[in-house]
Amino acid sequence: MAEVRDFSIFVRPAEGGKSAMDLAVEGIHCAACMRAIEKGLSNEPGVAGARVNLANRRVTVEWDPVRSSAERILDRMDQIGFKAYPFSVGRAESAEKAEEKRLLICLAVAGFAAMNIMLLSVSVWAGNISDITPETRDFFHWLSALIALPAATYAGRPFFESAGRALRARAVNMDVPISLGVILALGMSVVETLNHAEHAYFDSAIMLLFFLLVGRYLDRAMRRRTRAVATNLAALKAETAVKFVSETEIRTLPVNALVPGDLVLVRPGERISVDGVIIDGRSEIDSSLVTGETRPAAVATGANVYAGTLNLTGTIRVRVSAAEEGTLLAEVQALLDKATENRSAYVQLADRAARLYAPVVHVTALVTFLGWLAYGIGWHDALIIAITVLIITCPCALGLAIPAVQVVASGALFKNRILLNAGDALERFAVVDTVAFDKTGTLTQPVASLMNAEDIEPGLIALAGRLALTSRHPLATGIAKAVGAMEPVPGASEEPGIGVTAEIDGQKAFLGKPEAVGMAFEAGAVLLARPSASLIAVTWGDRKAIIAIGQRLRPDAKEAIQALKAAGYRLMILSGDHEAAVREVAETLEIETYAGGLKPQDKIARLEALRAEGHLALMVGDGLNDAPALAAAHVSMSPIEATHVAQAEADAVFIGDRLSPVATSLAIGRKAHRIMVENLWLAVIYNFIAVPLAIAGWVTPLIAALAMSGSSILVTLNALRAGRKASVGKPATESLS
Repeated sequence: MAEVRDFSIFVRPAEGGKSAMDLAVEGIHCAACMRAIEKGLSNEPGVAGARVNLANRRVTVEWDPVRSSAERILDRMDQIGFKAYPFSVGRAESAEKAEEKRLLICLAVAGFAAMNIMLLSVSVWAGNISDITPETRDFFHWLSALIALPAATYAGRPFFESAGRALRARAVNMDVPISLGVILALGMSVVETLNHAEHAYFDSAIMLLFFLLVGRYLDRAMRRRTRAVATNLAALKAETAVKFVSETEIRTLPVNALVPGDLVLVRPGERISVDGVIIDGRSEIDSSLVTGETRPAAVATGANVYAGTLNLTGTIRVRVSAAEEGTLLAEVQALLDKATENRSAYVQLADRAARLYAPVVHVTALVTFLGWLAYGIGWHDALIIAITVLIITCPCALGLAIPAVQVVASGALFKNRILLNAGDALERFAVVDTVAFDKTGTLTQPVASLMNAEDIEPGLIALAGRLALTSRHPLATGIAKAVGAMEPVPGASEEPGIGVTAEIDGQKAFLGKPEAVGMAFEAGAVLLARPSASLIAVTWGDRKAIIAIGQRLRPDAKEAIQALKAAGYRLMILSGDHEAAVREVAETLEIETYAGGLKPQDKIARLEALRAEGHLALMVGDGLNDAPALAAAHVSMSPIEATHVAQAEADAVFIGDRLSPVATSLAIGRKAHRIMVENLWLAVIYNFIAVPLAIAGWVTPLIAALAMSGSSILVTLNALRAGRKASVGKPATESLS
């Protein structure tokens, strides 16, 4: 009985009457895989477009529902050679964990086999120059084969399967020459063992697999950590809403059951689940996580509110304009997907080198074999020379050139409290010439502090902290944390939208809006001096003060900005906060280019304008509104206190309250990129010298294996230089030369 598959729940409508679906795809490793999938799907009748997201192994497909279907799309993916299934967060994360576990097991098998085979090989090498008998040598070779053949068959699967998919798609990636070199080295070793030869090359094949698996596993681990929360906006999404089903009756329903025109109730402290317009009530809305605006906004009848924002002080009724689809959060997610897809088109150095390297090596070996065969030396000897060419050019050095530097540079970044989320971020750090900062939580410290504490008597500040413990308002929470208050005032009560009141020693105490106690004039005077601050009044009897609360600059912000300016980087601030607050920070840090009140799409537009002018930007941000810009930038960073979504989209995360890791990342990235290019040139020069000797037949397979190992050691030693201290210098220019 045929299996019936229903994927309709994963299909969504697209523009022009088309259908669309996101697929999670296994086995995407490089640009060649991207091209194979996009080209293969484009050849399917009815498919309007296919976009591969290399960063999270997802494919977005659009098709004409009359001419094709989800089932046919998945069948086509099978024909191309990639296993795909409709994307869901839970399943994708499980698949990533399973693949990472599989790579770790392969790495362990290759490492165990390599250690044991090397012990046997050392005995053979020593015996060949002393007194080993042919029988003992053959025995050791067969023991090596007994270990190497099953170990390579299992540990090499990630490379063999990837190479097979590429060849079926009529493409070539780095795994093709790796697989061919390993298979031929093992095959020739078996032949040489059968012929009682002095040398076999099981050790070379297994060591190559081991080192390459190290790089593949580290890259996969970094990618999984990035994707683990990359699509998680659940922290900002309310799954249910309170709907008015009649004038007086309310009912809790799932958000996806709401339609435009419905009326919902939002109580104080609840996160708003829909986009809509207030038709009744007054409140304050905290939209800092969504828009970057630090001040709570006062709203009343007629004001627009958005999903993901937090209702602070009053009960409001909202007429729904958008619920599940079409909300601001959904728009942010769409911007994220598009920006990440665009960034995934970046081709790494290793992929660019592989495009040139793989066909040249294969053609060279084939021509060598045919040439010697035509010369008349016999197919066996001609094949031995051709295999020697493949061994001596086997991409061990080339395969290690990039991963070795990534591992060392990642360790150097870690020592500087920087965690990489993407292996290719080092290459992208190296070529930026512009740094764009968000303001709130990035240039400033994420935790609000008292900005004028020195102007207020300590007793009133302590009282403000105690009163603040009674309120859930974010400004009150900030005061309580800044003061370190632990003991609330007994009997204190909060009036939503006004403040907290209490009676202490027969005198009234108050913490809240300045206007509520006639201190609007005093508040205005403080605001003139500190335009970015939020203001709150504290009174006790005749004693009163205006507290300015806001976010101070990171302690080394001025020094870090000056270092970047001295290095020649173009600097700017792109913030969702109000213009006055952004201007104050920009003037303090002497950053000439800045903009406030930006929405996520505005930030992306600024970055795209820079790219159109020929500039590559590093974006540094921390909020949900920064996440699309972080994904759209050439490379990105966020502080460890950032929202999960921002951290997931950033290429690197820095720890601590200092801004210096931004400059450190650029310096280490630039140095690592230079060493990667050096390693690639070392591999090229090595091949330029060694290949002609191998083609001429002057190199035995043993010497070829030793030369290959020597080139690997050389690039590894050179990679260790990436861990040394790097200084901030002039922006680099991307090149393979």
